[in-house]
Amino acid sequence: MQSYASRRRLVSEAIDGGVAVLPAARTILRNNDTEFEFRQDSDFFYLTGFGEPDAILVLAPHHPTERSVLFLRPRDRALETWTGKRLGVEAAPTSLGFDAAYDIAEFSQRLPDFLTGATTLYYRMGLDETNDRRILGALNEARHRVRRGGNAPRAIEEPGKIVHEMRLFKQPDEIERMRRAGSITRAGHIAAMRATRPGIHEFDLEAILEYTYRTNGAQDIAYPSIVAGGDNATILHYNTNREMLHDGDLVLIDSGSEFDLYASDVTRTWPVNGRFTAEQRAIYEIVLAAQKAGIEQVRPGNSYRAYHERAVDTIVDGLIDIGLLRGSRAEAIESKKYLDFYMHNTGHWIGLDVHDVGQYRESDGTTYRKLQAGMAMTVEPGLYVARDLDVDERWKGIGVRIEDDILCTPDGNENLTAGIPKEIDELESLVGADAAVVAR
Repeated sequence: MQSYASRRRLVSEAIDGGVAVLPAARTILRNNDTEFEFRQDSDFFYLTGFGEPDAILVLAPHHPTERSVLFLRPRDRALETWTGKRLGVEAAPTSLGFDAAYDIAEFSQRLPDFLTGATTLYYRMGLDETNDRRILGALNEARHRVRRGGNAPRAIEEPGKIVHEMRLFKQPDEIERMRRAGSITRAGHIAAMRATRPGIHEFDLEAILEYTYRTNGAQDIAYPSIVAGGDNATILHYNTNREMLHDGDLVLIDSGSEFDLYASDVTRTWPVNGRFTAEQRAIYEIVLAAQKAGIEQVRPGNSYRAYHERAVDTIVDGLIDIGLLRGSRAEAIESKKYLDFYMHNTGHWIGLDVHDVGQYRESDGTTYRKLQAGMAMTVEPGLYVARDLDVDERWKGIGVRIEDDILCTPDGNENLTAGIPKEIDELESLVGADAAVVAR
């Protein structure tokens, strides 16, 4: 719990006389009386390490004795019989390192005590109407108390401007969890490669991926797995995963495990029958070269945009070489014709969230920030030749994306998912090796 306590202290120092209120996630109904699988709010978990729903963190550094407080569900033997053990109010301070803990039912009554004397309330409005009402009611009560003198918050600020900047820079314990997530994801992708053969379905590979994640220690998937065969690989966020995989097609898999709430995000593409055609190989080699060129740009001092720009340059050059674009690189980029084939950015931050928090630009809103050690991001160029493009038929239906999770280090970068095969000879040697596993 020391890491979480240290983060709470840093937030308390940053809010400087304010009060921060950060709720946990709630349980949400999926349908009728069935709940969605619970996943803790990332900001709340980052500051508490606490995995239960219906809790609220209050940081009140101006308070004389209770500067970090957790409101949570009490022990309830009858309910715990149905839904599992709870930590409980009495155990929370010692177990989690808080100054105090209270029953969540007391939150509305006690919050004005923590708001009185504070200058600013740090709370994200608009996510939960119930919490919004409770917190605004407590804020009005605190203001009423000090109407003849004293302080109560007159401004409400977004806590993310503090917490999200902290989350952008990964600490050693976070990096280790991300390495572990990457290692588990490696096992899943290799299992899927080895099981691939013509005639199975996309959902077969999805099942193998996610089974392998679970049996290797992942608590969940980081996002719904994309298993896209043939033309489906030209749909960026396809995840229906119901079609049969056909001889001569590629399959694109974008899937990652989640370990201790930290995500991996990996894409690999390989031939269903284990051998790339000439056109598939040409497209694949362009994307692989673009990814390697982009990863080289992930180093301290470079602009966040540098790796995207280098990947675009490489992709445009490759498309010109194979005849899918005409003219010079400069002309193709100026006209934006390459966007017909490569329409997304080359990456995003990654951490507790797959698309993790943190600003990409400086405060001026236009200049991209410089990369620094501790930042983690994906590098994921792709090429997608949709059926409706005006190109030679032999290229149509080819979709390739290659993605890894890259940590910016003091002297360069570390590929957290480097062990997942992506070279053509590696893929061709693995695909189909265990095809009988999913034979029907």
